[in-house]
Amino acid sequence: MFVHAHPDDEAIGTGATMAHYVATGAHVTLVTCTLGEEGEIHVPELAQLAADQADQLGGYRISELKAACAALGVTDHRFLGGAGHFRDSGMMGTPANDHPRSFWRADLDTAAGLLVEIMREVRPQVLVTYDPNGFYGHPDHIQAHRVAMRAAELARPAGCAPAKIYWTAVPRRVLEAGMQAFAESEANPFAGVDRADDLPFGTPDDQIAARIDAREQAGAKEAALRAYATQIPPNSWLYTIAGNFGSEFMGVEYYVLAAGERGPGEGPHGWESDLFAGLPADDSALAAAAG
Repeated sequence: MFVHAHPDDEAIGTGATMAHYVATGAHVTLVTCTLGEEGEIHVPELAQLAADQADQLGGYRISELKAACAALGVTDHRFLGGAGHFRDSGMMGTPANDHPRSFWRADLDTAAGLLVEIMREVRPQVLVTYDPNGFYGHPDHIQAHRVAMRAAELARPAGCAPAKIYWTAVPRRVLEAGMQAFAESEANPFAGVDRADDLPFGTPDDQIAARIDAREQAGAKEAALRAYATQIPPNSWLYTIAGNFGSEFMGVEYYVLAAGERGPGEGPHGWESDLFAGLPADDSALAAAAG
């Protein structure tokens, strides 16, 4: 089960992993917490869908999310509480934080209870979400973390809590390599940043628990990203990096283990190559069947 804040977050952060596990036969469930109503719009003819105009972007992004899920092979997608139940809260400190339906303002146990209902149905063995800072500090990402972790706690008495919980991550060495590669580029996503330590994300290698090598799914991830035309323009730095690093960028994703027992790994840091690593054989079989 993957818990993400907005449409497109699943493709950017975990798209290759999702497509990889779909291909192995696992049941992959994606839970999206908002419609992403506050997102930017990079398609000029759709500009008036913006939140400060027609406020129809969220509905449009449902169709983008559907296309992205199709590219990844994901057939089980849910909006937390149903489409439109929670609203995109915008960036921290903006008026959208105070919208009465903003996800940032949601009662934690109420929102977590909605996620527990999904857990009871699909009984996920592995849960993936963000770290306590929401990876980069967006209020909806922080809230998604809180809701997912609280739901896992509430699900234990019902026997449907995940055996392992992972948080998305990027190793600091990967960021440093990217900063060096783009130092002279006009499409530098790190412009104005001197050191990787100055970024709101970046995890030391020894804190990473899993490296999922899903380079065979790099094309699926890129197709999912391209489904989000309103959010990711054709000249996005994402595609620039993909052009420079190819499947290594698109198809390799990293995670921190937040709960559960770490399984056997490989390489100098003993990173897992499978999010189900270490689960008993019967649990792994269940995971492949039920996700």
